[in-house]
Amino acid sequence: MSELTPQEVVDKLDQHIIGQGNAKRAVAIALRNRWRWKQLAPEIRKEITPKNIIMIGPTGVGKTEITRRLAQLTGAPFVKVEATKYTEVGYYGRDVESMVRDLVEAAISLVKVEKRKEVMTKAEEHAEERLLDLLVPHEDQWSSSDDEDAQAKHERTREKFRRMLADGSLENRQVELRIEKSAMPVQVLSNVGMDQMDMDFQNMFEKMMPKNRKTRKLTVADARKILVEEELEALMDQDAIHEAAISLAEETGMIFIDEIDKVASGEGGGKSADVSRQGVQRDLLPIVEGTTVQTRYGNVKTDHILFIAAGAFHSSRPSDLMPELQGRFPIRVELEDLTRDDFLRILTEPTSSITQQYASLLGTEGIKIQFEQDGLEALADIAWQLNQSTQNIGARRLHTVLERLLEEVSFSGPALKGESVTIGRDYVHEKLHEAVQLDDLSKFIL
Repeated sequence: MSELTPQEVVDKLDQHIIGQGNAKRAVAIALRNRWRWKQLAPEIRKEITPKNIIMIGPTGVGKTEITRRLAQLTGAPFVKVEATKYTEVGYYGRDVESMVRDLVEAAISLVKVEKRKEVMTKAEEHAEERLLDLLVPHEDQWSSSDDEDAQAKHERTREKFRRMLADGSLENRQVELRIEKSAMPVQVLSNVGMDQMDMDFQNMFEKMMPKNRKTRKLTVADARKILVEEELEALMDQDAIHEAAISLAEETGMIFIDEIDKVASGEGGGKSADVSRQGVQRDLLPIVEGTTVQTRYGNVKTDHILFIAAGAFHSSRPSDLMPELQGRFPIRVELEDLTRDDFLRILTEPTSSITQQYASLLGTEGIKIQFEQDGLEALADIAWQLNQSTQNIGARRLHTVLERLLEEVSFSGPALKGESVTIGRDYVHEKLHEAVQLDDLSKFIL
């Protein structure tokens, strides 16, 4: 768990996300509380649960990005799900418990990365020995004591090849390697809430299928990669990985539930739709409150998983959610609409700003893109105006505007190798002003 202070967390988030100070402070405090919780004695720790957060704000203002960057800072398992993808138990589709199973899968990936680092040196040593066995095969008759000279000669040859492997002179040498060929996956037709059982059946069928090994000729370089992967799998204790992953998911896991406003019973919703929405809320409630979910790796308790929900709430309000569910999201943060100045800062301030991204992409063609200050201001003006006059899609509007602005350069990229393109106010108005003046807004709407 990260030991970053709340201010340090906000500073880190500021490097990638513009504005939304209240939301950043809320998630920074929640993160610090996770660290404080870890310092407590076990008897008091079990009594304290995370204070879940609900973010309210229009699309494209940073709700998802704040949570995603937070998870990256902590190294915690993180999944983003959409509330609209789930159905009430008894209907065709995914049940809400699958989000917890997805979280465990994310935790397993994180634990495996760490375990691989721990055993990588030993795996490389084992792979080298197997490579030497391929390059300098053993002879069965050398096991006799009468052939000690032959064994000694073999060892000298083996050491010579070991040095050659170390200096890279054998990388292109061909060797024959027996590789286990993956059997065709067995697909099990999904049914209501059966996604986990489907995976179990698939694994069972794959284990029953006979192993198919075939011999392939590979270079030493390619064979080493395969052998290292095989040794890594052999050295890692899968049961220990699963136990560590479950513990990691239970204590530091984060689930971001997007579009939660779509399951609220807002105005204009049909009666049948409201039934489905209420059902999803009812199924979601015990997950957020704290329950035990069965996964293929073991039972997972959700009591200390941090849930962050988000929604635009255009046609509904947070109060349209079930009261019990509202109570499980005690921290509410309203994110603000992006202003013209926010757009300008987004174009220039983040560590990997959108302008840097486009300049780097076109730089691969040998084209130098230079954004001038007045050009950036013109882009911010146009993006803000389009959001005001059409659907407000937040910072995503900048992507559509920049795509249109650089469309000609991107299309002619190979022919412009070695050239420089300076983007100032005049360039921006030349490429975009006519479309805006003619209200040809379809070019900018996602």
